[in-house]
Amino acid sequence: MLHFLIRRILLTIPVVLGVATLVFSLIHLVPGDPVQAMLGESASPADIVELRARLGLDRPLLVQYGAFLKGLTRGDLGTSLRTSQPVAAAIAERMPATFELALVAMAMATLFAIPLGIIAAVRAGTRVDHAATTLALVGMSMPNFYLGPLLAIVFSVGLGWFPVSGRGTPAHLVLPAITLAAPLAAILARMTRASVLDELHELYVLAARARGVSRFRAVMIHAFRNSLIPIVTVLGLQFGAVLTGAVITETIFAWPGVGRLLIQSIGFRDYPLVQGCILLIAVTYVSMNLLTDLLYGLLDPRIRYE
Repeated sequence: MLHFLIRRILLTIPVVLGVATLVFSLIHLVPGDPVQAMLGESASPADIVELRARLGLDRPLLVQYGAFLKGLTRGDLGTSLRTSQPVAAAIAERMPATFELALVAMAMATLFAIPLGIIAAVRAGTRVDHAATTLALVGMSMPNFYLGPLLAIVFSVGLGWFPVSGRGTPAHLVLPAITLAAPLAAILARMTRASVLDELHELYVLAARARGVSRFRAVMIHAFRNSLIPIVTVLGLQFGAVLTGAVITETIFAWPGVGRLLIQSIGFRDYPLVQGCILLIAVTYVSMNLLTDLLYGLLDPRIRYE
């Protein structure tokens, strides 16, 4: 187990390095001068040259890349070109909001989708199953950039039930969390239905029913428990997708998280801040994959780590 954990951690290093290299390359190839954007169109050439030298943007790209990697080894993500604030500090200020939104969305999706998937599996082929499948398809086909404004128009502008933007009260969290949770809930409900349905046809479930085990215990204790691995896999992989979807959702609802910070940083050509935000999302995604692999051994003792 320890050997597996160390090997997986070591394998994440080239992944993060590859993401850092790709982001650094693409950001610097995007047209636009961050110094010009910071100083405005009326800035003099002397001011532009002076600020570019002060920020280190006059150095060759390889030198800037080397300095960036060296800073990563010390936990230094650089300094924001726009605010002169350390990137790590700027991201740390926004992380609680993003993780709060992501965790609530995950909880909402899990509490709704798993019971729905179990009911659909138990009632396979009935109207309940068809209704659950249709609902899941609608959730999967409705993107965040459409669902978010739709919810805001109906429940904020039209009915006035929830705030349309900002953060501060539980009411502010409802609409953005639903926007993030809907696609995840749809995928999770489909996976739960398929996984539980497969287990219900296994001989050990039929044997349990023949021994007099109640239907509820046969479904929840036997079938559902043994169907958890694909469900946990979806949850682990979709957590990274939730963080990615938060970029759009936070922008729609003016949620002060890392996603909105990323969009603002792209607009200002704030290279260090863009790199820091994307690296955070990438590291979180890789960490969730690692955690998912480790949970396999807890859920199914038959799994052995070579």
